[in-house]
Amino acid sequence: MADFVIIGAGQCGARAAMALREQGFDGSITLVGEEPHLPYERPPLSKQHMLVSEGALPPFIADGAAFAERGITVVTDDAAAQINRDSRTVRLASGRTLPYDKLLLATGAAPRRLPAAEGLEHVFYLRTHDDAARLSRRLSPGSHLAIIGAGFIGLELAASARKRGLEVTVIEALPRILMRAVPEAIAARVQAMHEANGISILRGFGIERLTNSADGISLTLADGMVVNADMLVVGIGAQPRIELAAQAGLTIENGIVVDQTLQTSDPAIFAAGDCCSFPYDGRRIRLEAWRNAQDQGAHAAASMLGDVQPYEAVPWFWSDQFDWTLQIAGLADKAVSAVRRDIGEDAFILFHLAENGRLVSASGWGPGNRIAKDIRLAEMLIAKHAAPNASELTSPAVNLKSLLPRG
Repeated sequence: MADFVIIGAGQCGARAAMALREQGFDGSITLVGEEPHLPYERPPLSKQHMLVSEGALPPFIADGAAFAERGITVVTDDAAAQINRDSRTVRLASGRTLPYDKLLLATGAAPRRLPAAEGLEHVFYLRTHDDAARLSRRLSPGSHLAIIGAGFIGLELAASARKRGLEVTVIEALPRILMRAVPEAIAARVQAMHEANGISILRGFGIERLTNSADGISLTLADGMVVNADMLVVGIGAQPRIELAAQAGLTIENGIVVDQTLQTSDPAIFAAGDCCSFPYDGRRIRLEAWRNAQDQGAHAAASMLGDVQPYEAVPWFWSDQFDWTLQIAGLADKAVSAVRRDIGEDAFILFHLAENGRLVSASGWGPGNRIAKDIRLAEMLIAKHAAPNASELTSPAVNLKSLLPRG
C-alpha cells in the first residue's frame, strides 16, 4: 500500500488530500500542519474575522470527523523539519519520521517582514487565524490603526477596521494603490470608495523610522510627516516558503519549480499553491490566491496518481471591500490595449487584449456580485484563447457567452 504525505495543511493541502480519496486512492494519506488547528480558509481572516473582537473560530474546511471518515490522518502543531529524498522520508520537528512514496509540498507563503518593525510592540502581521485573533482583540472603536501596504490584504483589513469604528490610515510606498494587481482606472475607484468611508490613504511615502511609545507606535515618513497610531499592521506582500524544498535540493525559481503537471525536479515530489512557480501562457508564474490553491491541490492529487494532464487553469482573484467586489481573470502583463464595458450600477469591466487581439485578462469592479457572471465568461474566453471583436466586448447588449468559440 502506498504512503502519500502532504506538507502544509492549508487550503491547497486539504483539497489535495480530499481529492486523492475522491479519485480513488486507497493508500495512506498524512496531512502535516504546523498550526494547532485543523485546515481552514484564509480569506475570511481580513474580513469577517475582523468584525468581531472575540470568539471567531477558524473557518474550517472540514471537521475532524470528515477527515477521519476519509482515512486522512491530520497532524497538527508539528512542522516538517527535513526531507530525505534518498530514503523518501520526512522528519517532523517532534522527531517523528514519515515515509512517503509520493510527497506534496503545499507549504504556502509567509508575510514579508519589515526590518524596521522587528522587535517592536504594537506591530502585527496577518497570515494565520491566531494572527487575526490577536489583532481583532485590539480593534476598539475610536482607536487608530495604521497599515503599511495598500494591497488586497491591507485594503480589506482597512475596510473591516473602519466598520468597527476605527480611524484608519493606509500608507503605500508606490505611486498608487494595488499597483501590481489592477489597472489604474479600477485602483482609482477603490481608493475613492475607501476615502468616502473615512479612510486616509497616503501614496508614495516610504517609512523613515518606527518608534514605540507606551501605548502605540509612531511612523515617521520619508518627507518628515509623523503618523501616530495605536497599532500597526504590515502588509507588504508574501514570500514563498521554500526552505524545505531548497534544503532537499529541489530547483527553486521564485518558488518551488514545477512542470505542467506540478511535479518538481524530483519525480516523487510535487508542489502546489502559493509556494510553487509553474508554467502559464509561455512564462513561469507564481500565484497567491485562494482559487489557485484550490485548483492546484486537486490537480496535484491527480498528478500524484499518474495523470499527466497539464495544469492550465486561468488565474482568478477576488477581493471584497465594504459592499463592493473586485474580480480579475487572467494576467494583463501581455496586454497592449484595453477596452471597457459598463454594466450598470457603477460597475464596469476592463478587457485587456494582446497584440494579436487575444483576450488575456479581464478586471471588474462593482457592487455585490454584479460583475461575477461576466468575469466568469471572460475567464472562459481567456481559456479558449479567444480574440473577440473589441466593439462586441464593449457593448452591454452583446452577451459574452455568444463570443465563445464553438467546438
